[in-house]
Amino acid sequence: MAATINGVGVGLGLRFYSKLAKRVPSRSSSFRVNMAVSVGDQKKTFSLEKSEEAFNAAKNLMPGGVNSPVRAFKSVGGQPIVMDSVKGSYMWDIDGNKYIDYVGSWGPAIIGHADDEVLAALAETMKKGTSFGAPCLLENTLAEMVISAVPSIEMVRFVNSGTEACMGVLRLARAFTGREKIIKFEGCYHGHADPFLVKAGSGVATLGLPDSPGVPRAATFETLTAPFNDLAAVEKIFESNKGELAAVILEPVVGNSGFIAPKPDFLEALRQITKENGALLVFDEVMTGFRLSYGGAQEYFGITPDLTTLGKIIGGGLPVGAYGGRREIMEMVAPAGPMYQAGTLSGNPLAMTAGIHTLKRLQSPGAYEYLNKITGELVEGIINAGKKTGHAICGGYISGMFGFFFTEGPVYNFDDAKKSDTAKFARFFRGMLEEGVYFAPSQFEAGFTSLAHSSEDIQNTIAAAEKVLREI
Repeated sequence: MAATINGVGVGLGLRFYSKLAKRVPSRSSSFRVNMAVSVGDQKKTFSLEKSEEAFNAAKNLMPGGVNSPVRAFKSVGGQPIVMDSVKGSYMWDIDGNKYIDYVGSWGPAIIGHADDEVLAALAETMKKGTSFGAPCLLENTLAEMVISAVPSIEMVRFVNSGTEACMGVLRLARAFTGREKIIKFEGCYHGHADPFLVKAGSGVATLGLPDSPGVPRAATFETLTAPFNDLAAVEKIFESNKGELAAVILEPVVGNSGFIAPKPDFLEALRQITKENGALLVFDEVMTGFRLSYGGAQEYFGITPDLTTLGKIIGGGLPVGAYGGRREIMEMVAPAGPMYQAGTLSGNPLAMTAGIHTLKRLQSPGAYEYLNKITGELVEGIINAGKKTGHAICGGYISGMFGFFFTEGPVYNFDDAKKSDTAKFARFFRGMLEEGVYFAPSQFEAGFTSLAHSSEDIQNTIAAAEKVLREI
């Protein structure tokens, strides 16, 4: 199915998809999709009057009126939306507008928002308390599930965010190898820690910021960068820094420059070159973990890194992060070893509960086949609508993660992504809002589907996209 998309600009041709499909376990067709509970379905005039009032007040209370930059709609213009509630595949704002949601809280809502089973489990856990600051049995349960699922992880440490997980894994890689230099890829985002804010994607790309003020040169001096999918650039860096590189860290599928998949054999080549040079390969699977497949991108592509970071889905919508890897590496982490890292709320019982019940649902037969099916229909539909209405457009998907660019493509790296018509994307984004569809408010962010999205949601989105694309 994926191979039928014409003009896909991320190097995802027939050979790529057919090769990877063999690694997705077949499951029975008995999987049942939980449909979202829909309220307030009557069509009404689109208005953001209350959102505007709330946001204007927020600007006097918080920097830019938000607690994370991309929410301010700087790159798409117009009025930021203040949300009121979510359920299934839908969101409602404080003006009462209803949206089909393809942000999914930036990835965690893979089984749908406010799932009844997860909410019930959280209610029971909450009766025992919201934070212990001490070990709880739920940590063991989720750790066992993560270790069982993710090929590279033999031991895991839970933290509170993806940023914190990447901070910890970087310190661990340096401690284990006794080296300081790392390679990251242009447009890959690994949180807002100082060493990673070099040619970062995500909100940095969205806002057009080069690197963040306040980051000392010493913090990034040992961070070397290469274009994603450019093996020759990586080889050159290794050649110029023999015996000095601690690790190569990357999003195995980039989600913070828009959706960009690896070229065939790129990940395998990285695995080989790191082994040959005594460096560690680190997959940042905060976004791809449990989304591309139950074992993440590393199971999907059949490439096992040394260390992995996780987040989003393993907290089921609550704040969480984790890093893990081979036992011999992880045993360097305090208190087992000398590398210090700590967190008051790490292993929070509510986050553990939500993660456990989310992962249980993802084990349902047919879950990932369903995600692949609806996401393929969505991307193919939008690309076809774009071409039919005369727009340069390309895109791709894997399982429940997708993206599209307003450029002919192909898009193999961040420089290619920057050729996209961001002004056109802004018009498209605002038009889709008025049609009741919520995409990420940036050309440089991936989109996400969930098990709660119905075929009707997908068809309504495609119809809305064609309408908006004709108008812009």
